[in-house]
Amino acid sequence: MAETPEYPEETPHSLDKETAAVAPASSDVEAGDGGILVHAAPLARKLKGRHMQMIAIGGAIGAGLFVGSGSALATGGPGSLVIGYIIIGSMLLVTVQALGELAVLFPVNGAFFTYVVRFVDPAFGFAVGWDYALGWLTVLPFELTAAGITIQFWRADINIGVWVSVFLFLLCIIQIFGVRGYGEVEFVLSAIKVAGLVGFIILGVIIDCGGVGPQGYLGAKYWHDPGAFANGFKGFCSVFVVAAFAFGGTELVGLAAAEAENPRKSIPTATKQVFWRISFFYVVSLFILGLIVPYNNPHLLNAVGANSKYSPYVIAIRLAGIKVLPSIFNVVITVSVISVANSCTFGSTRTMQALAERGMGLKQLAYVDKKGRPLYGVVIQLLFGLLAFIGESNKQDIVFNWLLALSGLSFFFIWAAICLAHIRFRHAWKVQGHIKAELPYEAMFGVGGSWYGLILNILCMAATFYVALFPIGGNPSAQAFFSYYLAAPIVIILYLGYKIYCGNWRLWIHAHDMDITSGRRSLELNPEDMPEKKTWRNMPIRVFHALF
Repeated sequence: MAETPEYPEETPHSLDKETAAVAPASSDVEAGDGGILVHAAPLARKLKGRHMQMIAIGGAIGAGLFVGSGSALATGGPGSLVIGYIIIGSMLLVTVQALGELAVLFPVNGAFFTYVVRFVDPAFGFAVGWDYALGWLTVLPFELTAAGITIQFWRADINIGVWVSVFLFLLCIIQIFGVRGYGEVEFVLSAIKVAGLVGFIILGVIIDCGGVGPQGYLGAKYWHDPGAFANGFKGFCSVFVVAAFAFGGTELVGLAAAEAENPRKSIPTATKQVFWRISFFYVVSLFILGLIVPYNNPHLLNAVGANSKYSPYVIAIRLAGIKVLPSIFNVVITVSVISVANSCTFGSTRTMQALAERGMGLKQLAYVDKKGRPLYGVVIQLLFGLLAFIGESNKQDIVFNWLLALSGLSFFFIWAAICLAHIRFRHAWKVQGHIKAELPYEAMFGVGGSWYGLILNILCMAATFYVALFPIGGNPSAQAFFSYYLAAPIVIILYLGYKIYCGNWRLWIHAHDMDITSGRRSLELNPEDMPEKKTWRNMPIRVFHALF
């Protein structure tokens, strides 16, 4: 690491008009990042506010919610389902707020990976960074296969490999347009998902009140018979695993900060939208779902992967006797799966590019072309997409289960790392002589929220460990354990491997040694901009501004 390798063709003179127009202005950044070992052209800052808001509201809503919630309902019951999603949702809310504060001040490549490296420990950042990148790499073939399975809702006679080829080709086309292509596609697909969920919530209320279907008025009938909870504490713990997968990708709004046109304005707005996404589209829709679908419905046991025929949302519509609507809602599920596949290419490529820039990966992965695209990372991600053709094999379930096991805990690790990085950053910010008023955006829940998020992430990992060790309806086995917990030993191996390679066994970076300058937006503290004193009288208006 003594010498600094560079790409000679990626000097500032090689930037074309498109990239130069979005490259960070020197006056806007206090200093270059000293941790960058492999210099490349900047990523294109082309994501507008509307893209960021839609990514935050509906970007990662996919099969985890539309299908996976069915298995969570069957194993935990409607009470566990709602409580579990509220707990995970509250954890994500404080996590995204912490990430928003860091992303506005440091809209740098790699976002949370970079924050962990600089504010916690490089080895821990290396471990969670590669675990996160590998997670998205392995989720892509699953999502492509899932998209093909959803199409079989209408045409079971067409080989699934045909649809995998079609969707993989579409992803390749999207990559040609770079981050702008990702943003526009996500804007359209997320709008469809949001509209679908709003429509289902309205329909669910009508069904529950007896406005349609042969069931009559339901009210809270299914919360009493068969009941609100299933499988006791173990069933409650199992909901966390499904909920984590459903919420996975919420953090992408922070990763997109480096490519946002105006991160200081769009990131705070986008992070506030996460509140509505969690409370309305997850909690409210699942609460209504538990009112109109009994958890002992036998079809829910098949609600795994992307088997949209057994989506609890589709089951609810069929129980109400509505004929055409199941097909229409399957369109929403198909769109959501394609959207998550699109997010896979963004999450993995940007993380790998940031890792390579810091010398933590092959230097070729750091390459960014003149249009602001990390080409080698994109190629690797799309090559991983070819694994979707495993769906042609009769062993596809075994292969996909192990591929998904790589990403099973990756979200918990990265969310915990974000909260820890925010806690450590705030400590260094204070120790190095700064005050909170200097922050262009302050997390709504402060450091206390990050502590809450960190502790909850640890508890969720413990709950997952419990379910992995003692699976519902089965006996303890090594295969069942590692299908849930494979990511944990991988993170430990990556962490220890990096420590051995570098020979630095310091557990964390001390506050005085932290780099809180590189890549930071310049601070212009004006006494007139000091926030007003918090009082009970102005609390309603402060709450309003915090949410909107």
